[in-house]
Amino acid sequence: MGAYKYIQELWRKKQSDVMRFLLRVRCWQYRQLSALHRAPRPTRPDKARRLGYKAKQGYVIYRVRVRRGGRKRPVPKGATYGKPVHHGVNQLKFARSLQSVAEVRVRHEDSEFKYNKVPGLGHW
Repeated sequence: MGAYKYIQELWRKKQSDVMRFLLRVRCWQYRQLSALHRAPRPTRPDKARRLGYKAKQGYVIYRVRVRRGGRKRPVPKGATYGKPVHHGVNQLKFARSLQSVAEVRVRHEDSEFKYNKVPGLGHW
């Protein structure tokens, strides 16, 4: 078994002591960083390589922080107008996934949480 296979097996057992510790430390570490930053290397090299990443010039990884949960309608003090069928404020669902939101933010480079690693190719 190669090194990537061992890494893959580690990630399959997320309740093990090693992975619980690693995930807790990384979660704290990511909270100290900005919402959008360039990662020096992928968190999961095995998964990144399967997705096409290579450790060579021109391949970059950005880590993006996106707030979890649904979308709240931006209305002042929850005051909506019109018919009651359109009065929803809290239980709205956003049309796009959190991953697609993160990828758009990386593309534009503007900026709890869900972390996405976005592999990219080229100069941004």
